[in-house]
Amino acid sequence: MSNPIRVAVTGGAGQIAYSLLFRIGNGEVFGPEQPVILQILEIPQAMDALKGVVMELKDSAQPLVKDIITSDDPNVAFKDANWAILVGGKPRGPGMVRADLIAANGPIFVDQGKAINDHAADDVRVVVVANPCNSNCLVAKANAPDVPADRWFAMTRLDENRAKSQLADKAGVDVTEVTNVGIWGNHSATQFPNFEHAKIGGKPAEEVINDREWLEGEFITTVQKRGAAIIQARGKSSAASAANAALDTIRSIITPTPEGDWFSAAIPSDGNPYGIEDGLMYSFPLRSDGNGNVEIVAGLDLTDYAVTKAKATEEELKGEREAITDLL
Repeated sequence: MSNPIRVAVTGGAGQIAYSLLFRIGNGEVFGPEQPVILQILEIPQAMDALKGVVMELKDSAQPLVKDIITSDDPNVAFKDANWAILVGGKPRGPGMVRADLIAANGPIFVDQGKAINDHAADDVRVVVVANPCNSNCLVAKANAPDVPADRWFAMTRLDENRAKSQLADKAGVDVTEVTNVGIWGNHSATQFPNFEHAKIGGKPAEEVINDREWLEGEFITTVQKRGAAIIQARGKSSAASAANAALDTIRSIITPTPEGDWFSAAIPSDGNPYGIEDGLMYSFPLRSDGNGNVEIVAGLDLTDYAVTKAKATEEELKGEREAITDLL
């Protein structure tokens, strides 16, 4: 076996972390020959609950888990971390609007960005899950100037997975038949799940489904508002599916992208080929060479409809950035 890699996970006593820590430990993400050291961060008032999670991790007797480090200090949790999965954040409370959530979470990601900058390994890569993930990632990145820009990702894979599921259900096929689904923009109700380039069984999704009204209407609305629908049905926000998407994101970064396909994550928009303003964390269709080098899929012909959708979510991200200017 190779030397252990250090994986830092924040919000370790929360539902999402509970769903992903065990899957990291069993080799599902980094492979059956790759040992890991789990470095778990929580707020002081949740450290007792985190003790229970650690008990369960130890009771799982996973041979790949070589150590478990817990702390309420980000400088400890991110020490020498090769991967940082930022799950913890303040949830939206009663009466809060999105701007309130951004303001509440911003300072958390200032501190975490500084800790990653000062203490993480030179090869660290960061996946931000906590919402609003695009703007949280932008804050953390701004406060970690020594970490290269191409190491930062905000999770829109959950939206991609939701979109693939909806297309598969509509077409009556297995979800593995659905490819080339790109999420553009923000992980919010303005995101654009681009069905115009999606394929089902290798054929254009529009050709297979042949219902443009559904694609522009119910499909997009369902993907955009799926999180709220789950809260209404379950009484709690997405947890297992969010954890699954976070791990899918990491696998897509470290695994060569299948020929002709792509995956989605928000990355720094600087120099992108689609005219999106620099200085944002914006989700694009991406490809990886399997060595952690990720690039935007260039040359996609966007219709006027797609451009309008892509610009609308860009405007929302610009507004969010304006609200956190003092933290950048």
